[in-house]
Amino acid sequence: LYIITTARKRDSHDWEDEAFIFYDVNPIVDSWNNIGKYENITKAFFIFDEQRVVGYGSWAKTFIRIARHNEWILLSATPGDVWMDYASVFIANGFYQNISDFRRQHVVYSRYTKYPKIERYINIDILEHRRNKILVNMEFKRPTMSHHIDIFVNYDKETCNNIEKLRWNPYEQQPIKNASEFCYLLRKVVNSDDERILELEHLIEKHNKVIVFYNFNYELDLIKEMLENRMFIFSEWNGHKHQEIPQSESWVYLVQYTAGAEAWNCIDTNVIIFYSQNYSYKIMQQSAGRIDRLNTPFQDLYYYHLISNSRIDKNIKAALENKKQFNELAFFNSL
Repeated sequence: LYIITTARKRDSHDWEDEAFIFYDVNPIVDSWNNIGKYENITKAFFIFDEQRVVGYGSWAKTFIRIARHNEWILLSATPGDVWMDYASVFIANGFYQNISDFRRQHVVYSRYTKYPKIERYINIDILEHRRNKILVNMEFKRPTMSHHIDIFVNYDKETCNNIEKLRWNPYEQQPIKNASEFCYLLRKVVNSDDERILELEHLIEKHNKVIVFYNFNYELDLIKEMLENRMFIFSEWNGHKHQEIPQSESWVYLVQYTAGAEAWNCIDTNVIIFYSQNYSYKIMQQSAGRIDRLNTPFQDLYYYHLISNSRIDKNIKAALENKKQFNELAFFNSL
């Protein structure tokens, strides 16, 4: 038995505890980062925990090679948002020979973009039939009710307008190079505003135990400075620190989206504050799910979204509401 999971679950040994009930041998548990070590294994059983085979990168290719010579199952509550997310799993199930075969049968690319952009999918009935064959429908009633609350905060309009009009980096005093830098700078101005920090402080005062999701290191620095000045108890989960939730009557848990949107849960609080928005609808959903568990003692869950009326914030919000990923290049070209 081989179990490929997240680094966090590997290090917590959760899977060994679960497998002990059913097997008289210890499973080999490793993270997705090390999946390449097992591509030559045959005649075994693999559990792939969490969806990490979206797209067609090295992990997806190794996953397909392993699937061809072993029994396997993929465990994920969020298998895919678009049909391309299912491509690797469809190939692993033998529905297509390779990614080229999948694209040839189902993908139409736009002819008017400089980079490959999917315009639409075709033969949808076949895709739906094959998806139904591989998904397991698990009926259950959630005991919780989610309350999403937008809290609007100010931002430096003048600086944002200058960045948009002049395409000038005010921090480096040089021209902006590309759409990614353009969006990053607008978000830095918006997310660094004093009122955003002040609203965060008010919410933490209102609730004893709070999880705060953020995107960038500069956000973390601002948040930590406020928490330290107010002597709030806090800990962090990000690419540098892997700390557990504090064991105290009140606490703040700072979680970076990429590092902590999945593979853990907390039933000690019913409050999440999204200090800034993530580009990905799926990441936002997964992050919200950290407190939305079947065994939570809370019926009402509160999600606070700190957001400004800036153009960048409103466009990200619109993309998320449409269950899409925010596109930096499209936003850049629209101004």
